[in-house]
Amino acid sequence: MSMQDPIADLLTRIRNANRVGRRYVFVPKSKIGVGILNVLKDEGYIDGYDEIEAKPVNQIRVQLRYALSGQSVIHEIQRVSKPGRRVYSSVEKLPKVLDGLGISVISTSRGVMSDRRARESNVGGEVLCQVS
Repeated sequence: MSMQDPIADLLTRIRNANRVGRRYVFVPKSKIGVGILNVLKDEGYIDGYDEIEAKPVNQIRVQLRYALSGQSVIHEIQRVSKPGRRVYSSVEKLPKVLDGLGISVISTSRGVMSDRRARESNVGGEVLCQVS
């Protein structure tokens, strides 16, 4: 069975694993998923990820980050641009999540990056998700 929206699947698996307090979560490997995970790692929302070669489907093991109190670092993660409704934004109108305390993940012509890096690079693009 083919997956219709790999980005929503990735975000849902991370969201569900955070809610039950899992340390790791396994997600199917995709190029856009690796790009999103790179942004989350660079911004400090996850500890890291490993690519696992498996026969039916290659997977990625994501190591989630928790604070010393056991509270999850990711409080909310939601999909913005969906297959039925794509959301594009110019660099001047990139959304700020919680007045800069969260991030938006943007797919640009220069790759997947956070909204901060997109502003520095002066490029806009498709707003994939918001994390706070």
